[in-house]
Amino acid sequence: MRHPSSLNDPSCATPPALRALPGRLVCVQQRGLRAGLMVSLMISLMGGLPLAQALSPVPPPPPVSAPRALPAPEAALAEGPKPGEVTVVEPHLSRPGQAVQVRYRGWPARVFLDRWLAPGWDAGDAELEVSALDGFVSRIPVERFRQYSAWIVFARADGQPFRVDNHAQGEKQVPLGPYYLVWDNLRDPALQAEGGAVWPYQIGSVRRTPSSRAVLLPGTLAGRYGAEAQALQTHCLSCHQVNGYGGFKMPLNLALRAREIDAQRWQQWLLQPAKLKPGTTMPPLSEGLPEAERAALAQQLHDYLKALPLQP
Repeated sequence: MRHPSSLNDPSCATPPALRALPGRLVCVQQRGLRAGLMVSLMISLMGGLPLAQALSPVPPPPPVSAPRALPAPEAALAEGPKPGEVTVVEPHLSRPGQAVQVRYRGWPARVFLDRWLAPGWDAGDAELEVSALDGFVSRIPVERFRQYSAWIVFARADGQPFRVDNHAQGEKQVPLGPYYLVWDNLRDPALQAEGGAVWPYQIGSVRRTPSSRAVLLPGTLAGRYGAEAQALQTHCLSCHQVNGYGGFKMPLNLALRAREIDAQRWQQWLLQPAKLKPGTTMPPLSEGLPEAERAALAQQLHDYLKALPLQP
């Protein structure tokens, strides 16, 4: 079958910006569909790629998915591939100035989720919603998985119980299974300052969801509060909510709460929650940061939340 070249078929004219591309450009026009429907495909055959392979359609990113219950670790092990091991600075065991390393068994998140969610789950502008058995919901931009190395783990490599003492929340011997999402913060040490904010454990299901940008940055707020919205999502919205978006462990609306208390009390809640409410499981804000940076971040979050429009 001969395909009309963009050089001699006016209906397949090549845009000027593409004329400088090396290699040959092939434009395929599909006819016989409803009026006005045209599919144009431009491919640069730089490496002698076979035409049949070059014209293979590229699958779009997966759509928003229903929650996908994960298999038991025994079933995942039986299916393969063979698990590996990763050593991390364990944020739930570590304290400021005292890093504790733990080695876990599991799979790179991309390998595991390609198999049990859908190939291409980390494409585009979307989020991975990770739901824990206790109501903790972590919504993580898929871009983060493209930027950093994440693992889905199911056991400690040293054979010790798959549990952790969560110092920040005052909890001891917390079960981590069936699955625990960890980040290779030895490979990317900057992640250590985040603490355990996006290290959900007791993971039972996952799904791909739309980006939260429209909820967290409506109207013109994106130009001013982008960093604050990202920090809020990282540190707060796995348990709390903003206008109905967020977790279900303690789903108060932070946009409303920020209007109800002044900046000083807000700082106390975020920086020293156990001092205000002994026995609370709310962790302090990002203990891995210097105190001045923690205080500045708390103030920025307060300002941002007050600027967010309240939704009924």
